[in-house]
Amino acid sequence: MNYQFDSALWPTFIVFFIGSCIGSFLNVCIHRIPQKVSIVYPGSSCPKCGKGIAWWENIPILSYIFLGGRCSGCKSRISMRYPIVEILSGSVALVLFYRFGISLQFFYYFLFLELLIVISFIDLDHKIIPDVLSLTGIVIGALISHFVADHGLFNSLLGIVLGGGILFLVAWAYFICTRREGLGGGDIKLLAMIGAFLGWKAIPFVLFLSALTGSIFGGILILVKGAGRHSEIPYGPFLSLGAAVYLICPNFEKFFLSLLV
Repeated sequence: MNYQFDSALWPTFIVFFIGSCIGSFLNVCIHRIPQKVSIVYPGSSCPKCGKGIAWWENIPILSYIFLGGRCSGCKSRISMRYPIVEILSGSVALVLFYRFGISLQFFYYFLFLELLIVISFIDLDHKIIPDVLSLTGIVIGALISHFVADHGLFNSLLGIVLGGGILFLVAWAYFICTRREGLGGGDIKLLAMIGAFLGWKAIPFVLFLSALTGSIFGGILILVKGAGRHSEIPYGPFLSLGAAVYLICPNFEKFFLSLLV
């Protein structure tokens, strides 16, 4: 019996594979940026034993499976984060490909979502959002929006001011009332970056969905782990989720707007 690969599926496979390869590089960024070391040199190696990673050990997703999730040298366990980020990156590329095709918008929003992936995992691991990511994202998002995004430069600049300004006021009011720091400066810059890429109209939806999902997650954490009411929970991943949903699922955003009318 002859099996023939449907040629129509090749673009899907290629886009996902390239996206997952970029995801492999994102893992390097997630690991090294908080340590403030080069993301280019030296080459990838096991963080436990320092053994260099051969090319065949660096194939996205598949290498993790073939190696059984362990280093080929010291046999220490490899974090599940690595294939998860590769799958996420490949999926992001695929979704944007089917929405925008290979276009300037595709590359613009792919860069945006890849930045959000890196920021989210660094925030989860270290509870920080490096300025080198958020501030660079603000500049790139604003400058390129004039040429690529439908909302244009003015709405991008308004998004920066509105996104950063709202969270700054929330953080300031919380501190005045409780004398405790609620939101970090990284979250403020992240929402400003989201406003730069998506425009000011995205800000209300992103804030609503991030607050909703963050509250649900916090509630679950309290029930399951007995975390205190003031336990520190990274907010960056929830802001990133809200931005990704706004971009990828416009019908969901329209449903949200209908609830406000």
